[in-house]
Amino acid sequence: MYQTNLPSQFDVLVVGAGAAGLYTALCLPNNLQVGLITKETVSLSASDWAQGGIAAAIAPGDSSKMHVEDTMLAGAGLCDRPAVEFLAQEASECIQSLVSLGVAFDRHGKDLALTLEAAHSRNRVLHAADTTGKEVITTLTNQVLRRQNIQIIQKALALSLWLEPETEQDTTAAPPRCQGISLFYQGQVRWIKAGAVVLATGGGGQVFAQTTNPAISTGDGVAIAWRAGAILRDLEFVQFHPTALTKAGADHFLISEAVRGEGAHLIDNEGRRFTFDYHPAGELAPRDVVSRAIFSHLQSTSVDLSNAHVWLDMRPIPAQKIHQRFPNIVKVCKHWGIDVFSEPIPVAPAAHYWMGGIVADLKNSTNIPGLYAVGETASTGVHGANRLASNSLLECIVFGAQLQRLEMQSVSTESSEISEITFREFKTDAEQWNIQQTQLEVLRQKIPSLVWQSAGICREESSLLAAIATVESWQQNFAALPISQFLFSLNPKELASFNDIADIERQLRLWAETRNLLDVAYLIFKSAAFRTESRGGHYRQDYSQSDPRWQVHTLVEKNDWRKSPVQD
Repeated sequence: MYQTNLPSQFDVLVVGAGAAGLYTALCLPNNLQVGLITKETVSLSASDWAQGGIAAAIAPGDSSKMHVEDTMLAGAGLCDRPAVEFLAQEASECIQSLVSLGVAFDRHGKDLALTLEAAHSRNRVLHAADTTGKEVITTLTNQVLRRQNIQIIQKALALSLWLEPETEQDTTAAPPRCQGISLFYQGQVRWIKAGAVVLATGGGGQVFAQTTNPAISTGDGVAIAWRAGAILRDLEFVQFHPTALTKAGADHFLISEAVRGEGAHLIDNEGRRFTFDYHPAGELAPRDVVSRAIFSHLQSTSVDLSNAHVWLDMRPIPAQKIHQRFPNIVKVCKHWGIDVFSEPIPVAPAAHYWMGGIVADLKNSTNIPGLYAVGETASTGVHGANRLASNSLLECIVFGAQLQRLEMQSVSTESSEISEITFREFKTDAEQWNIQQTQLEVLRQKIPSLVWQSAGICREESSLLAAIATVESWQQNFAALPISQFLFSLNPKELASFNDIADIERQLRLWAETRNLLDVAYLIFKSAAFRTESRGGHYRQDYSQSDPRWQVHTLVEKNDWRKSPVQD
């Protein structure tokens, strides 16, 4: 059910309403009061945009072992095998769970239909035409709305984690526990207590100028957790999807990998299938290889790279199969004036998936007690340096299911805490407010361009170091804004309001997302500069080969970068 009057506490707060957040909320024990927070509505998430499908080894000639080996190979030496084995072994049961909930996957007769995607050795990708994510999200949302113990809090913006005070006397004490969040909701900043907080906010694709992600994907969970002291991992590894629609004025709509799996060809302006120049698997090589192949080909053949593209030719696929499997792609391309049955689609790579995230174990626990992470926000070790196609929705479901075993502390309900709350109002004149908003809007526009140029498909040291200096300067300017100083100074006994400020919801969202994008950009730049090799989704032009000494994870805690071994 939807929530308008916001309680001051829940048993569990789930931040994010994509596949990971929705499924987590459904799997939490029914006796717990769950608050499901989304900064938009429950129907707007990156999961909703997922086309290809969800991978699971359920065919007679397939096995979880084969799925493991394909995932490990795509991950370029950085997958943690125990996590990958867990993912693959739990896949079948989780698919049955989705079917039981009502997800209508395509079928061949009575059997679930399976297709092939890049770097899979078997047909193991379940789908619902080419809108699998939408089908999964719609089904999960309908189930969540039926649960009396789940309250959906829409148009709400998580700002920071609420940590219990550190014990000054005991330096050996456990790290402070997460006991809730600060939330901007209905014109106020308020503090909500919870016995556990689950971050399921998705990725951070909006930090790049070219991305397949929706506007809400601003890396919120990773940034919030980092500022609170959570350990992050492998933030340099960003997957660039090779085939995003690239046409002036059009959105960077993702053209599913399943299109190539069904037989579509990537061709250049001469009609040549150029990807075989770069890898023997051609169009079905791992995503990072295909993306770099396109990028390199465009660099060698195009004068203007600003809107350069190659072509994805669907005509080798029978027309009837195109209608059956890819109706949404047909519809979107037609909207932009492209007839896929008679002409190829202009495509180029765009940022798609963030392999890195908050370090989480197989129970989704982080290093901060009471804080959990699920889905793209998390780094569980299953994706390594390059995610295998259609393992992302699977990860959301497999790891979301683990929260049914959540062990948590009860929420403190001391009445004194309520009575001690004070109210603060942010006051400013119209001219000063407009100046701040202009500064924020300029920053919001500059960040993605800087990240795309300096930490896009190909990277090198000098541009990374220059970008780090630039973003550090922007962070200082951001922190100096009066609105930043006001919000930074709030403590959990203070409720803040913004009376007489027009359109405060949009303006505070701009502030919060700009803050998160600044931190995400900084983290990606620093991590990319730290790893002096090329591997998976991270390619350094000045260190173009993989280095065995770097077959390790990159860990980030506060401003400390260090190496960590991969689990065999």
